[in-house]
This record gives sequence, structure tokens and C-alpha cells, in this order.
Amino acid sequence: MDDRAPDDAPRHDLPPMTRSSASSAAVDGDAPLVRTFHQILLWPLHLQPAQGDRGTRDHWELLRDDPGHIWKEVDDEFCGDADSFQERHYREFVTFLPYVQRLLYGEASGHRSLQGDGRPLIKTFRRSDIAKVRVLLPGREAPVSFDIRHIDLYFFHDLDLAILAVEISGTDLPLDAVQDMLHRFGRAYPAGWTAQGDGLNCPRKVEWLSARGEVLAVSNYEDRKAYLAAVLHDRVPVLSSHWQYLLRPLVAHHGDQPGAVRFRQLESYRMPLMAYLAVEEPERLTRADYVRLAYTNGPGDRDMLPYSERHLAQFEETACYDKYFDPSQFDSGLSVRLLCHDHAFLMVGDAARSFFTDPERGILGQFRHQYFLLALIVHMHKAALLMLSDRMVKTVTDLDTDRPETVRRFRTEIRVLLEKFLRFTHRYWFQDVSDQVQARNVYRLLMQHIGTERLYADVRDELQDMSAYLDSDLLRRQSMTFLRFTVATIIGLIWTCATGFLGMNVIAAADEPLGIRIFYFAATVVAFAVVTFYTLAKSQRIANFLDVLTNERVPWRAKGQAMLEIWRRRR
Repeated sequence: MDDRAPDDAPRHDLPPMTRSSASSAAVDGDAPLVRTFHQILLWPLHLQPAQGDRGTRDHWELLRDDPGHIWKEVDDEFCGDADSFQERHYREFVTFLPYVQRLLYGEASGHRSLQGDGRPLIKTFRRSDIAKVRVLLPGREAPVSFDIRHIDLYFFHDLDLAILAVEISGTDLPLDAVQDMLHRFGRAYPAGWTAQGDGLNCPRKVEWLSARGEVLAVSNYEDRKAYLAAVLHDRVPVLSSHWQYLLRPLVAHHGDQPGAVRFRQLESYRMPLMAYLAVEEPERLTRADYVRLAYTNGPGDRDMLPYSERHLAQFEETACYDKYFDPSQFDSGLSVRLLCHDHAFLMVGDAARSFFTDPERGILGQFRHQYFLLALIVHMHKAALLMLSDRMVKTVTDLDTDRPETVRRFRTEIRVLLEKFLRFTHRYWFQDVSDQVQARNVYRLLMQHIGTERLYADVRDELQDMSAYLDSDLLRRQSMTFLRFTVATIIGLIWTCATGFLGMNVIAAADEPLGIRIFYFAATVVAFAVVTFYTLAKSQRIANFLDVLTNERVPWRAKGQAMLEIWRRRR
């Protein structure tokens, strides 16, 4: 996978600090300061085939051919020399089970892999022209700037799927600013507008900046008319302008914007996220703080829960992983809490503990490498299953049983989907990815909250139902064919018996000229063909008559009416 080294972007690792120096930097009274903050957005996109192209193709090839060369493929660190292969690569590699290693890293040259050439099934592309993001949050006069650590696009072999990963980082941030970023930053478009005209639950402004400080793109959450017009005309919400800029040359499937690859959204406008918070004196965080972080709510009263106590009765059991968290033993190092709820996964710990802030061997390094890959796999699972479900809906919608061409297209598409689901199951679907206890538990926690196991079962059942429908439809058509041939055979039996009883000399033409014999033969063939085809055309009615005829309980008068029904015109 890509190298998320701590030295490939500005360093934000803090020197050891004492409690007294940390507390002096506190803001808003009792609110602790977030000394180091990382946020990673994971945005799945359903890639659309090019016009005239059917099936899955390698969409990343189009990025390679793009004349702008905005995105560049990230070299696999396993292709470098031994000096560049560092311990963090090794630690990341051994976290996973062998079959997951083959998915993420491929195999050594000379060995066969799932793709066939030893390379991993995941392709990574990165753009490096954006160095910072400047965010103006509601209620704040000055914007907050964050460093861009990575902007990556992950493609998956044999899946029309890409995942955009955007990692930002900042230091010495107020807790309420961090809560606001978690709540607002990953919004593809506004859910509505406030009375002041700002996008609902969105930042007031987002700006992508170059390394020289130039503004490359600005959000337009406040442009209410543009969003309303897009939904009115295209029935699809338009993305904010800064996200459109970030994804180029990928463009939304609707509209006439030029782009190498087109995509559809798979999930809500709120992007899934990961976050890392190194907090000074984390024992000062209240239960309400942890709830707001886990639910990625905006800031509020730190002593008041954002939801009812009854709703949060099992919050610690369902949303918290507290193996290394005990407020009564913070001094001994039990100060790391993992939070997971729906689309968000967070790690909160003590900024004064080197094991938590170390980017090489500590929790920060694990967050940016192992745990990032865990989240990437789970969100890839969900996106791939949603993509298959979306295609099934479209396939069923296009089915019209009165039009044979749609029936044939339906059968073909369902077989293709069954094949894709089979390959997805054997290539990408894992119940466990690691034997390390914490990595395994976090993976299962992510699966539980994101709902991939339930979604997998639903998609599998839907495909099995469609497959059963195809099988039953095939049996029905075969039975109808056999019925028609049976009826034709019964009618032919009458002719065979009659001609056999009368002999083959009903018309003595053995001594006639060749032309007359050919005429008799052709006329006989035509007559029998007409009778046969007429019998097949009436086979359903004849079959109904034969069914009535063989029923001993039906009177002869009814049997005669059933025979006349063969030639009666349908109304």
C-alpha cells in the first residue's frame, strides 16, 4: 500500500510536555486542548462505464492517460530497495492474515496471485498540488488552517468502485473547533440552509490552498439557487465546487461536464471519517464530550448530554472500545479510548504519552497505517455491496415481461451480477483480517456499526431470489416447449395411424413422371408442415382440451365445448 510516512508531510509531533505546560494552553475554561488532530475522510464512489463500454474496466487507466496528469500512481513500497523499506512497513504487513496480505500487497514476482501477475488488487493514485485547507466555521471570525497529509484515490480490481481518502492534520486546536470539523467538514453538499443563508451543518467556507498559499478552489455551500436548480432538473444533488475541483477529472454522471471518469454517489452526502485526537489531560473530557465525538456532533454544553440518558444507556458498551481506557488509572497509561458509531471511527488519548503520539511505533503510526487499512477494507465492502444492490434495482426496473428483449437482458445481467458477487466474495470478503486481538476486535466493531454483514446477507438473498426466478422461468419455458411438442406428437400420431392403416399407396404415383412425384412430395410436406405449425399455434388450447377429455368426472357435453374452444376467438 501507499507509504504514509511521517516525514512526507510537515511534522506535527509534539515534544514531551508536562501537565503544567499543557494546562496553561487550555481554552474555554475547562475544555482541554487538542494538541494533535488528524481527520481522514473516506468517500466511496460508484464509477460508471464509458459510453458504449460494457462491464467492468480498469478505470485507473483513464487517469494515467489524462493530459492534466493531476493524479499520479503511488509506487508500492515493496518495489523499492531494502534501505527504503522501514519498520513501519513491516509492522503494517504482519498485522494482517496471509489472504489479506495478498489482497493489499500482492505476492512476490514469480508467484501467482489473485490478479495473476503478483500485484495487489488495489491501485492507489495521489494528487500533491494541494498543500493546505482553510476552513471558516460558523460562529468563528477567523478561519482555521489544516495541513493536507494525503489526497488519494483507491481503485479496486474488477470493481467499478473508487474510494477518495483525504487526510488533514492540525495542532493546538480548541476542542470545540475539532468537534465542529468532525461535524461539518466531510459534507458533499448542504442538507439545507440557515436563515442567514449558510449551508446547514456545513462550514461557511472551505478553500484548497497550494504550497505557495494560492487559493485553488472555494466551496459554494451558500449558493442555494444552484443546488435547487440541480435537483429540479437532474433529480440529483450537485457537489460543492471545492469537492468537484478535488475529484477532477472524475465528474458526476449527470450533466455535461467533460471528464475522463464519471461516478455516482453510493452513500449519504456525509462522508465516513476517521479521526485521531491527542488531548491534553484527557481525564477532563466529560461523558458528553465523548458522546459528541463518537456521534460527530457539533460543540455544546460539556456537562449536558446531546441525547437522552435512555438513548445513551448502552453507549459505553456499543460505541466504545475501552480495553486501554480507565479514568481511574490514567497515570498508569490506560488513557486510550476508541470510539465507533455508524460512519465514524475515532481514537482519543493522552498527548503527554509518547506511546500514543509516536508516529513510528505508537498509536499515531497505527492509526495512519493499520487502522486506516481496516477502515478502508470495511468501507470498500459496504460500497461494493451497495453498488451490486443498486445494479439489481436497475435491472429489475428495466424488466418488462411483455418485451422479450428486456427479459433476455434481465437474464444476462443477473448472471453477470452473480458472477461479480462470487468474485467479490472470494477476493474481498473477510470475516477476520488479523490475529492480533485489538485489530481483530476493531475490525469486527467497524463491521457491526457499518452493517456490512447484514448488507452482505441481504444482497446474497436478493441474488439467490433472482437466481431462483431465472431457474423457475427456465423450467416453465422448458415445460411449455415439451407440452407443445407433446400435443404435436399426439396430433401426428393420428396422421401416422391413418396413413399406416391405409398404406402408402393412397395416391398411386410410382409410375408418374419425376416432376409430378416431386409435386406430390412437396405438396405433402407443405400440408403436414401447415398442420404441424397450426397444431403448435393451438397447442395451449389443445392441451386444455386433452386435459378435459381425460378427466372422467367431466360430462361429454363439457368435453365437446372444450373441443370447440380450440377454434373460438378470444375476446
